[in-house]
Amino acid sequence: MRTTLFALGMLLGSISAANAQLSVGIGMPGVSIGINVPAYPQLVAVPGYPVYYAPRVNSNYFFYDGMYWVYQQDNWYASSWYNGPWALVYPESVPLYVLRVPVRYYRQPPVYFNGWGRDAPPRWGEHWGNSWEQNHRGWDNWNRSSAPPPAPLPVYQRQYSGNRYPPAAQQQMLQGQNYRYQPHEAVVQQHYQAQQAQVPPMQAAPPPQRAAPAARAQPPQHAAEPIQRPAAAPAPPPQRATQAPRPQPPQQQAAEPVHRTAPTSAPTQARPQPAPVAPHEQAASKPPPDRGSARAPKPDHEKEGQQGGERATK
Repeated sequence: MRTTLFALGMLLGSISAANAQLSVGIGMPGVSIGINVPAYPQLVAVPGYPVYYAPRVNSNYFFYDGMYWVYQQDNWYASSWYNGPWALVYPESVPLYVLRVPVRYYRQPPVYFNGWGRDAPPRWGEHWGNSWEQNHRGWDNWNRSSAPPPAPLPVYQRQYSGNRYPPAAQQQMLQGQNYRYQPHEAVVQQHYQAQQAQVPPMQAAPPPQRAAPAARAQPPQHAAEPIQRPAAAPAPPPQRATQAPRPQPPQQQAAEPVHRTAPTSAPTQARPQPAPVAPHEQAASKPPPDRGSARAPKPDHEKEGQQGGERATK
């Protein structure tokens, strides 16, 4: 009877998963199992528990102690990023605080949850058998006042959705840069460390490859060519400087009027001045004085009387 119910639950679970926002497949630890959460989900704290659940995701999706936990088709999966890659978690390794979450916070509860109290945790001992029950005695009895506070949500992951969702190697780098929280519970620490170790070394290479674009700084070498080309340009200016003597013709033209005016001033300058004559030469050149003319000139009244007598005689 129990086997029949389990098979029926698996069938119905697969049908409901087809209509859910999450598509879930079975895979090995450290490998993607087909869970697809296209964007960072809304997470709400479960009252009185250090656990968050996703009310808008049609899956049993939780967050506890820095990791995401999904229960689908009777299996638990864990991841440090909201959309995987997911690692399979065996029933013995599931944190007890996750198992204590009441049934009402399972968005896609399996069929065998029917009839269980909605405000009580699932009956894991009844489902997984006496072996698990004996190893986890008193798992559902705990002091709520001693519960740890909820871990901070890695909200930085909101900016990585769709095509921007990083690969596993880059997830570790981003986690170390943006999320300083470290798991507190020992079993969660084991899952976290195991998931970090499962990243292949070949996948860790892509982040250093992003430094390769630094080689793009070489284009400035091409830009140096225009600087070298103008080096030949300074040659023409000296050639133009050789044409500077052309302003000399105006000086020659201005000088011509000066030479032309020289003949006009020459007559004035060329007029010979009488050479000074020596005293003895002046005496020799002078004609002998006329004795008659040596007479003293007559007064004017005498000249008038003489001139009147001459007129009378005429």
